[in-house]
Amino acid sequence: MRPGLAAAAAVIAVVTAFHAAMWVSLRPEVNAPAVTDRFTSLSFAPYGRGADPDAGEATNEKQIRADVAAVAPYTRSIRTYSSTGGVELTPPIAAERGLKVTVGAWIDKNEARNEREIRNAVDLSRKNPNVEGLVVGNETIFRGEKSAAEMAELIRKVKRQTNTPVTTGEIWNVWLDHPELVSAVDYIAAHILPYWEGVPAEQVVDRSIDIYNRLRAAYPGKRIVIAEFGWPSAGYNRDASVPGELAQAQVIRTFAARAEALGIEYNIIEAFDAPWKSFEGSVGQYWGIMDAQRHLKFPLSGPITESNYTHAAVLALLLGILFSLPMLRMAPLTMSQGLALSAAANGVGAWVALVINYWLTHYVTGGNYITVTLSFLLLGPLVVVVLYRAEELASVAFGRTPRRLVENQRASVPVRFPKVSIHVPAYREPPEMLKQTIDSLARLNYPNFEAVIIVNNTPDPAMVEPVRAHCATLGDHIKFINAEKVQGFKAGALRIALEHTADDAEIIGVIDADYVVHPDWLKNLVPMFDDPTVGLVQAPQDHRDGAVSPLHEAMNAEYAGFFDIGMVQRNEEDAIVVHGTMCLIRRAAMMEAGSWSSDTICEDTDLGLSIAENGWKTHYTRVRYGWGLLPDTFEAFKKQRHRWAYGGFQIVKKHWRRFLPGNSRLTTAQRRHFLLGWVTWLGAESVGALAAILSLLFVPFVFALGIAVPAHVLTLPIIATFLVYVLHFIAMYRMRVATTPLRMLGAAFAAMAVQFTVAKAVYDGFRYKDLAFARTAKGGNWLAGAARSFPALWEAVIGGLLFTAGVAVHMQNWHTIREVDLYALALVIQSLPFLAAALIALGEGSKLNDFAAWKAFRAKLGLRTRLRAPIAE
Repeated sequence: MRPGLAAAAAVIAVVTAFHAAMWVSLRPEVNAPAVTDRFTSLSFAPYGRGADPDAGEATNEKQIRADVAAVAPYTRSIRTYSSTGGVELTPPIAAERGLKVTVGAWIDKNEARNEREIRNAVDLSRKNPNVEGLVVGNETIFRGEKSAAEMAELIRKVKRQTNTPVTTGEIWNVWLDHPELVSAVDYIAAHILPYWEGVPAEQVVDRSIDIYNRLRAAYPGKRIVIAEFGWPSAGYNRDASVPGELAQAQVIRTFAARAEALGIEYNIIEAFDAPWKSFEGSVGQYWGIMDAQRHLKFPLSGPITESNYTHAAVLALLLGILFSLPMLRMAPLTMSQGLALSAAANGVGAWVALVINYWLTHYVTGGNYITVTLSFLLLGPLVVVVLYRAEELASVAFGRTPRRLVENQRASVPVRFPKVSIHVPAYREPPEMLKQTIDSLARLNYPNFEAVIIVNNTPDPAMVEPVRAHCATLGDHIKFINAEKVQGFKAGALRIALEHTADDAEIIGVIDADYVVHPDWLKNLVPMFDDPTVGLVQAPQDHRDGAVSPLHEAMNAEYAGFFDIGMVQRNEEDAIVVHGTMCLIRRAAMMEAGSWSSDTICEDTDLGLSIAENGWKTHYTRVRYGWGLLPDTFEAFKKQRHRWAYGGFQIVKKHWRRFLPGNSRLTTAQRRHFLLGWVTWLGAESVGALAAILSLLFVPFVFALGIAVPAHVLTLPIIATFLVYVLHFIAMYRMRVATTPLRMLGAAFAAMAVQFTVAKAVYDGFRYKDLAFARTAKGGNWLAGAARSFPALWEAVIGGLLFTAGVAVHMQNWHTIREVDLYALALVIQSLPFLAAALIALGEGSKLNDFAAWKAFRAKLGLRTRLRAPIAE
C-alpha cells in the first residue's frame, strides 16, 4: 500500500462523517396546526406544465378531469378565473367529485371576449347546481383596465341574469377605497396576499385576520370572503417577505386553522404551481400547494421538512467524496493538510449540490434556460479554481516544508565541472545595459563555461558595435554574433546560438539581455546535473529596478507571487513552468525535445514542457541568482502578459494530445498540475472577464424590461470565488513572499489589472493562428488613437459601466430584494479588475507614481501631526 494512503482514506471518512452530521443537525423542521378536514377552496387553473394560457392555449377535458381528481381529496370547492378556453368544462366534472365551484369570468379591455366570458359564466351558473358564485373580473380595477364605476355597472348587469351570488375579485384595499363597488356585489371577494406588502411570514396570518376585521368593521353585515390568500414556496424576497417551502406550509396551515376556527370563508391561491407565470416576478410560478406534477408540496399534518433536503444532502456527500479522491493519489499529507483539503472538497461539494438542487426545485422556462446554462458553464471552472487554490493554501499552511527545492537538496562536492554554454539573445537592446549583463557573466565563479551573445535583427551599428568591441576585451569564451534577418523571433536567434556552441558543452544556459547574474549561479546549480536524469534547472526571475516607482514595485511584487508560491508548489511534483531566463538545460534533453521551436511565442515554456514530456526531471530554486529590468510602462507590462497568455494558449493547442494516456512520459501529478494551472490561469481569467461582460449586458434588460435579476446561484459563486481569491492571495503572500502589506496590495492591483489582458489573449488564441502578424494595429480613427494614448481604455469603459451599474441597481432596490443586492455586489466586484487597470493607467504619469511625492506627503503629514499635538494636550 502506498505510504499515506490509509491515512488519507481515514481523513476523508472522518470529514465525510462530520459533513453528514452537519446536514442532519441543520435539517430544518417546523410545526403548524394540521388541516383536519379539507381546505375551503383552492384556485384552480387546469393547465399542464408545458401549457401557456397567456399565449391563448386552451385546456381540455382530460386535463381537467385529472386535475379535479388531484385536488378533490384536499378541498371542498374550487375557484376558476375564466369561462372560455376549455375551462368552462370544469363545473360538471367537479360535480362528479362533489366539489363546489366559484366560476370566474375574465374581464379586461377586450370587450368581445368579455361578452363571451360573461355569457358562458351565466350559462354555467344556470346549468350546474354546484356553482356557488360568479366572480366577474379578477383585479380588473387594480390593473387599471376598468374603473370601479364600470365594474359596479357590469356586476349589476350580470346579477340581473342569474340567481347565483355575483362579485368581483380585488385587493382588499380596493374594497375599502370603493364603497360603491361593495354596494353592487353580493359579497366581498377580497384578495389578501401579504407577500406583496413585505410582511414577514410569522406575521402574515395575524395581518390577514386584521385586514379581514377591518373589512368587517367598514361594511358590517356584508358577507366577506378572503378570495385569495397564499404564500409562495420559492422566489425572491420582497422586503421582509421571504418565500420558502417551509414558510409556505407553515403560513397556509396556520391560516386555514385560524380561518376555520373563526368561521372565515377563504380560498387558497392556488392548487398548482403555474410555470408559465414568469411575468409575475420571481414568485409567480410557486403559489401552488402542489407542484406542476400535481404532487403535494407539504404534509397537511405533522412536522414540516424540506421535501428535497435528503436528496441534496446525499448529493453533497457524494460530491464531497468525489472531490476528495485526488487526495488518495497525492504525496503523503499531514493531518492538518488532509483535514483542510477534505473540508474544502466537502464544502465545494455542498455548494455544487445546492446549485443542482436549486434548478431541480425551480421551473426552467424562457430566459431561465440561459440562466441555467450559464450557471453550469460557470460552475465547472469556478469549482476547479476554488479547489486548486484550496489545495495550494492547505499545502503551504499545513503541509510539509518543500523538499525538492535545490537549496534543500543535500549538497555534494562537485566531482566534475561540465561545460556550460550561456546564450544571451538581444534584439535592439541598449548597449550599456547589455554590457552590464556580459560583465556579470564574465565574473561567474565557474571554471568551465562560455557565453554566446547573439544580437539579432538590429540594423543600427550604434547598438551593435559597442557590444562587439566590449566582448572582444573579455576573452575567447565570450562569443559575439551579429545575425541579421533572423526568422523565428527569439527562438530563431537561440537556434543560431546553438550552432555556435562549443561541441563539448553539455549544459545550455539562457538569460535575457537585461539580466545581471550572481557569480555563484553556475557553481550552485550545475551540480544538480550530476543526476543523469535531470534535464533542466530553473532559477526565478527577479528585478533590480523595483524601487524606480510604485508601479515598478507593484509589478515586482506580483511577479514574486508566482516564483515564491506557484513554482515552489509545482516543483514538489516536478511540474514547473519554464520561463526562459535563468534556466539551465541539459543539451541532450534539449536536442531530444527538438530544440527551440518557433511555432509558439513562448518558446521557453514550450521547450520545458517537451523536456518533461520526454521523462526528464526538472528542478527549481527559490534563491535569486539573476536580476533583470521590469517593463518600463504599464502598457509594456500588459503586452508582456498578453504574450505569455497567448503563448500559453498556443502551447495548450500544441501539446494537448500528449496529455492523453500513453502519449508521453508525464506522470499523473505532472498532467494534473499543468492542466489545472492552465484552467486556473487562462480559463479562470477568461471566464471571469466573460462573466463580467455578460453581467453588464444583462443590466439594460433589468432596467428597460423589468426582467428579474439573475438568481443567487449565479451571483453568489462570483462573490464567493472573489472572497476565496482574496483569502488565498493574502494568506499565500504572508506565508511565502517576503514583502510588506502595502507592496502586497500593489501586487493584488497589478494581478487584477491584467485579467482582461489574459482573457483577450485567450480570445486572440481562438481567433488568430499567428498573432505576431494578426495584431499589428493600423488605421488612424479616434478610438485607436485613444487606446494608444491611454493603455487601459477598454478596461476603464467596462469597469466604469460595471461599477455604475452596480450602484444603480442597488439604489433602485426599493424592496430590499436579496438577489438584487447580490447582483449589484457581483457587478461591483466584477468591476474591480477593470478599474484596477484604469487606476494604474491613470496614476502612472502622475505624482501617485512617484516615491518622492509620497515621501514629501508623509513628511508634511508628520509635520502637521506634530503641530497639532500641543493643541490636543
